[in-house]
Amino acid sequence: MNILILGSGGREHTLAWKLHQSPKLSKLFVAPGNAGTGEIASNIPIGVNDFSEIKKLVLSENIEMVVVGPEDPLVNGVHDFFLNDEALKNIPVIGPQKAAAELEGSKEFAKKFMIRHNIPTAAYQSFTASELEEGYLFLETLNAPYVLKADGLAAGKGVLILQDLDEAKQELRTMLVDAKFGNASATVVIEEFLAGIELSVFVLTDGKGYKVLPTAKDYKRIGEGDTGLNTGGMGAISPVPFVDKEFMDKIHERIVIPTVEGLKKDNLPYKGFVFIGLIKVGDDPFVIEYNVRLGDPETEVVIPRIKNDLVEVFEAVANQTLDSINLELDERTATTVMLVSGGYPEAYEKGIEMSGYDQINDSLVFHAGTTMKEGKVVTNGGRVMAVTSYGGNFREALKISYKNIEKVHFDQMNFRTDIGFDL
Repeated sequence: MNILILGSGGREHTLAWKLHQSPKLSKLFVAPGNAGTGEIASNIPIGVNDFSEIKKLVLSENIEMVVVGPEDPLVNGVHDFFLNDEALKNIPVIGPQKAAAELEGSKEFAKKFMIRHNIPTAAYQSFTASELEEGYLFLETLNAPYVLKADGLAAGKGVLILQDLDEAKQELRTMLVDAKFGNASATVVIEEFLAGIELSVFVLTDGKGYKVLPTAKDYKRIGEGDTGLNTGGMGAISPVPFVDKEFMDKIHERIVIPTVEGLKKDNLPYKGFVFIGLIKVGDDPFVIEYNVRLGDPETEVVIPRIKNDLVEVFEAVANQTLDSINLELDERTATTVMLVSGGYPEAYEKGIEMSGYDQINDSLVFHAGTTMKEGKVVTNGGRVMAVTSYGGNFREALKISYKNIEKVHFDQMNFRTDIGFDL
């Protein structure tokens, strides 16, 4: 089977690495891909939202399945584009249709979905620029800290958590009136702050049945001890040590089942991953947000723990026979540490030559922001590379990742030395 993966990050390299192991795979393409995917697949320089070029590629290379990595093309309707095209309609796309992708495309849509299906989440209201004064009044009813969320996609940077009421009002104005996040903050969701510890649960559904994948916890802030600016993720751990059977049962009963059933009741066609961002408050799980694809860098610890042939799993999603699959998981813990460019998540340089990563043999190396330049691998993004290791527990696994990171070199390389510090 010929398969195309859309995307260019660590998530896509991990999916490529896993699909590449399948005897069912004939040829693998990644658009646009990175230096890591280029070693095991054909990179094609096409943007993830360039649907007409994607169509040409799919037809010319006899591609029989498309796996969508990032959220953008899903929210923009790539799955619907295939279904509505006579030449493409029988090619399965792993990822929800546009109507269901609104779960990530609009925070307000997601909140209404949760309220409608009695899924536990923080109390909220949403506001537009014409309702600024009402927004101020709502902020005054809450206790600090104040949570402001741009309604639309803001590349993971549209959530602000502020301690000061006046600052929260000022930021609300900046988001709504000055369009701090462009169209993404034309509507802003204000919600109550939930104090607890975060984790992620990934569900794969074929629109009828579903499988719950391993739990994971990622570390978003740039600085040690979860300080500083938010990033796309500096590292991750799977499974999450504090999730015992009792807590997992609560997640399953109160959140996973109502989510999957809610998609059916609302007629939201879904064949793909549901990423549920959760927070444990006391002994209870609450949903912070939904994403409609795998998380990054959580993919780099979740996918390596799945023993099944991923092509077979995706075929079952396409055929709506996922219930017949017995998901087999590696019992070991997997951890990943992200190597990032100096200056990230603010301004950083690209095109810096890298070395040493090819000397690593007892960890998995997943490229994120890399590319080939004159035959050499160079940096091409803020998050550059993920080093994933297995261990009996997260401390053992992290020890191996950190030992191997010592072999990797590029100018101004940065990483967090405290992944798992709060566990």
